[in-house]
Amino acid sequence: MKKFLLTTFVLFFTLTILAQDKSKFGIKFTGFVKTDIFFDSRQNVAVREGHFYLYPLNEDLDPNGDDINAKDNFNILSIQSRLRGIITGPDAFGAKTSAVIEGAFFGHSDIDVNGFRLRHAFAKLNWTNTELLVGQFWHAMFITECFPGTISFNTGAPFQPFSRNPQIRLTQKVDDFNFILTAMTQRDFASTGPDGGGSKYIRNSVIPELNLTVKYHKKNTNGNEFLLGAGADYLTLTPRTETPGGYTANETVTSWSFMGFTKIKTCDITWKFEAVFGQNTTHLTMLGGYAETGLSGQDYEYTPTKTTSFWTEIHTNGTKFQAGLFAGYTKNNGTNENLMQDGSIYARGANIDHVYRISPRMIFNSGKMRFATEIEYTAAAYGSTQNDLSVDNTKEVGNLRFLVGVYYFF
Repeated sequence: MKKFLLTTFVLFFTLTILAQDKSKFGIKFTGFVKTDIFFDSRQNVAVREGHFYLYPLNEDLDPNGDDINAKDNFNILSIQSRLRGIITGPDAFGAKTSAVIEGAFFGHSDIDVNGFRLRHAFAKLNWTNTELLVGQFWHAMFITECFPGTISFNTGAPFQPFSRNPQIRLTQKVDDFNFILTAMTQRDFASTGPDGGGSKYIRNSVIPELNLTVKYHKKNTNGNEFLLGAGADYLTLTPRTETPGGYTANETVTSWSFMGFTKIKTCDITWKFEAVFGQNTTHLTMLGGYAETGLSGQDYEYTPTKTTSFWTEIHTNGTKFQAGLFAGYTKNNGTNENLMQDGSIYARGANIDHVYRISPRMIFNSGKMRFATEIEYTAAAYGSTQNDLSVDNTKEVGNLRFLVGVYYFF
């Protein structure tokens, strides 16, 4: 009986929607099917069976002095395939309305490879010069008009901020300027702490992550485009609500991040550049995090790590053939305070001083099909972590990745 009532309700709701003015409501499905074929010259820090690649693993020497992680590997995956629904509807509150829901088969964890996973789900209200977005979308430090166009799904991580977050985003347009204020929580891309990665640390802080970004964006009818922008980001985490001794804990770790970016596009060439000066950027899929520096009563005190990152890219704009080159560099700048004796570190790459990457690519388009190839060389400098979380006595370890991507767009 319950199934009958549910089916009747769904049918009635569907018929009601279909009975509306089709010019005011609809959904359009787009997306692509993509298969990645890749070879790595060694073992790496990566997720989803090597698909989302960050940097090579450190040497792990056996009793004979041979590096266990110097083992090459190969894989073929189609988990980046994507389905996107673009929804339109009638006006509301004097604004144009729209929504997007998008998923992929990337899974929620390594044991869930091929599982369907929510990427974006948001609704928008657009007035003449104001836009309100509510839902899950790219982090405010992922600039949708200026991000690397790599074939690799890492999209320039760990040099480029990479995260999707539940959020409320308000954009105010003034001529060619956009002023964007965003309040965010965390879901799939989360900070880490005493209990591992998760959203509990920002939830327990009560204060959402706050971001203010300003963009100047100018286009003309000749296809030329100029983008210049900057942003500031504020994050507060509460790593513990209870001390190891059973006392109430409420100490927080506060961090600031800043970015600047630009893009110049002509009919033939596009050039992009971004710089990030960040603290505690684990949730952005970058190096960094925080560490315990001392005790305040029974509660721990913390300090964030500092990370500097730069990336640039240049590519041609052909419709049938494109060539591009990406280069990135990120540096661990340590902390302002020293680590306490036997203190814990909650960070990505705490024993890495710097990482760099260079990756040329070629793209061939024909109709709805695309064949693309990319070579990534990524090197990480591993060493000894000091009391201020800087890294000394480093040795670079490199990995060479050969990647072929096959797409069908719809």
